[in-house]
Amino acid sequence: MTTSRSVVAMLPRPVRTLPADLAAVFVFVALTNIAVLAPILRETPLRIPLGLIFVLFIPGYAFIAALFPEAGESPLSDESENNTTTSSESDSTWESETEWGTDTASSGAADEADTGRLWERGFRRSGIDGIERVALSFGLSIAITPLLGLVLNFTPWGIRLVPVMITVSLFTALTTAVAAVRRWNLPADERFRVPYKSWYAAGRAELFEPDDRADAVLNVLLVASVVLAVGTVSFAILVPPEGEQFSAVYILTEDDDDELVADNYPTEFTQGESAEIVLGVDNDEHRTVEYTVILVEQNVTQVGNETVVEEQRELERFEPQLAHNETWHHQHNIEPTMTGEDIRLVWLLYSDAVPDEISTATTDNYAHLWVAVEE
Repeated sequence: MTTSRSVVAMLPRPVRTLPADLAAVFVFVALTNIAVLAPILRETPLRIPLGLIFVLFIPGYAFIAALFPEAGESPLSDESENNTTTSSESDSTWESETEWGTDTASSGAADEADTGRLWERGFRRSGIDGIERVALSFGLSIAITPLLGLVLNFTPWGIRLVPVMITVSLFTALTTAVAAVRRWNLPADERFRVPYKSWYAAGRAELFEPDDRADAVLNVLLVASVVLAVGTVSFAILVPPEGEQFSAVYILTEDDDDELVADNYPTEFTQGESAEIVLGVDNDEHRTVEYTVILVEQNVTQVGNETVVEEQRELERFEPQLAHNETWHHQHNIEPTMTGEDIRLVWLLYSDAVPDEISTATTDNYAHLWVAVEE
């Protein structure tokens, strides 16, 4: 205990006196950035719940904390107190009337005084209570995050993962710092505090010290329901159902801005001439796959509605290994060796193993390009 206190005493005073809820905001922002951006953790489902809270609650909570550093009372408690006071004063007035015979004018003056006290108490009420703070945190987060994204859209960085994380984190950190300074400037008894200890004491008393056996049974059912709900949500997040499994192969070219486009393919060659093309492979098989892409050229003829391959030659072979949700782009030269008007270049994609027969009949994934080659 002494060691821990000495370590805390070594921290700078702003860190030692930082309110617990604002310190939790800083810690949560740091954990979310680690879970989303760290090389190993970003592949785990941990980033999903952290990211949702980070986007939908944390920025709004920090903003509300900066706007309302003071503690507030629930309007219901104020109303209850007002009703109690009014009722008590009315009873006193009634007793006074019956016992002492107070006239109607005195009763009207008392009503006006009561109304004045109610208005004064309403105007004196500042801050917001916990329920209002939580509700506004969700609402403002839903408004703040898209606005930050809109601002990023007009910057060179655009709306991408890293710029969004940095922007939301900076906004949250700045507003949290403002909230801390504003709380420090208030008297200690007026600062907002999250009543962790009273919550813990009330919860412990409710769970372990029930008034009767019926309350004990209800408490057990409540705890079981919460555990079941948390377990179900955790399982759904940690073990998401696998979606459709597929692989894709395609060809692209580069435009004048060095952007990859599915357009302007080279279609006319002279024998011995080559052209650049970009081969692309996508893995969405939910596992790591060793692919083989075989580039063949075919001399084909049309017999009715059927395409007949008269001759086929293998030109090149590629063997990329891709993890799930990984994309592979490879730039290479194509140089047809056959001549004719109906030469077809085909990129055949095979997963794990290559069959003995290399053709479009032995794979569902292939891309092709029709070219004309002159001698």
